[in-house]
Amino acid sequence: MTERLSPTSHAENTGFADSDQPPPARLAYDRGTWKEIAHLLANLPVALIGFVYVVTVLFVGFWLTVTVIGLPLLAAGLLGARQLGKLERKRARALLGVRVDEPSPLPLRGSGEGFFQQLWMGVKDPVGWRTVLYEFIRLPWGVFTFAITLTSLFVLWPVLPFIARGLTNADRAMVRGLLSPSDELERRIVELESDRGVVVDTAAADLRRIERDLHDGAQARLVNLAMGLGLAKEKLLEDPEYAAAMVDEAHGEVKLALRELRDLARGIHPAVLTDRGLDAALSSIASRCTVPVKVTTDLGSRPVAAIEGIAYFTVSELLQNVSKHSGARSASVDVWRSDDRLLIQVWDDGRGGAHLDGGTGMRGLADRLDAVDGLFVIDSPPGGPTVITAELPWRDRTDGR
Repeated sequence: MTERLSPTSHAENTGFADSDQPPPARLAYDRGTWKEIAHLLANLPVALIGFVYVVTVLFVGFWLTVTVIGLPLLAAGLLGARQLGKLERKRARALLGVRVDEPSPLPLRGSGEGFFQQLWMGVKDPVGWRTVLYEFIRLPWGVFTFAITLTSLFVLWPVLPFIARGLTNADRAMVRGLLSPSDELERRIVELESDRGVVVDTAAADLRRIERDLHDGAQARLVNLAMGLGLAKEKLLEDPEYAAAMVDEAHGEVKLALRELRDLARGIHPAVLTDRGLDAALSSIASRCTVPVKVTTDLGSRPVAAIEGIAYFTVSELLQNVSKHSGARSASVDVWRSDDRLLIQVWDDGRGGAHLDGGTGMRGLADRLDAVDGLFVIDSPPGGPTVITAELPWRDRTDGR
């Protein structure tokens, strides 16, 4: 976040007030005028460095796009262009009094996000491309302003403040026009394209998990059940007692298969969540946790099913981590609504040290929430306690349930 100064202190530091309107020209050699002259004289070397950089990046990147390293080099070059833009914003702030907010950073993803998705985001980065355009424009402009300013220092000294103010007003316009944060719509398009990939990958992973659970669990039991009943049928006449024992064993297999199917269905979407909402569903999860869990909900109404489901599975995953990894003696779950957001906070008094890349599924949870414009924050110092806060957009149900 860009540091904010009071109007008074800013005017003192720069020699003129910060405003969207360019400062008026004046025939005076004050502090602001000398800063403008310094900026104009520095334009040529700074523009030359930027121009050489972006030409090299574009030439090498486009020339090598036929190879596997072309796009990564181009994405890295655009990331470097972002840094050039940052330096130019600092220079304009120090010498011209132009304060432009920093653009939003590119979203950082985990390794499970997909290398090519993140690579494509870097190649399409609108902030990087706007900086490239800025550096292209700056070289001829830098030559022009350097020559005019240097000549004016010896020839047009009386009117140099007027010339400097006019030239730097054009600089101010370029900084605001090309180095200001990208249009919000551009940024949201990039984020939503990435989030769509997260949703697709997550859905595919869930389908694979369901298929694996069916194949290794209920399906295997049903196959064994069929074989056992077939043997019992063959033994029914010659050894009724043995056949009865096999039927009894098959009955036990049926019960286990039904329980596994119920657990699988609960993992897809639990009936208690559909019928009774988050309060009852979260209490059900808490009752299965290996440590005592206090559940508090304050919602008033129910959100749409998709958000309710994400909230349920987020708490479920976090409480599983509490059971398996935290070493906690107690935990709590608080769920409440704040305006148009659904907030979840899970606390435990365990050993702490939880983080996104700790191998406990935290990264997957963060990605799922990010895909629906949510937030996921971990506060888990070594020694504990651990406080994990999740935030989801709230949308009311329209079906009356």
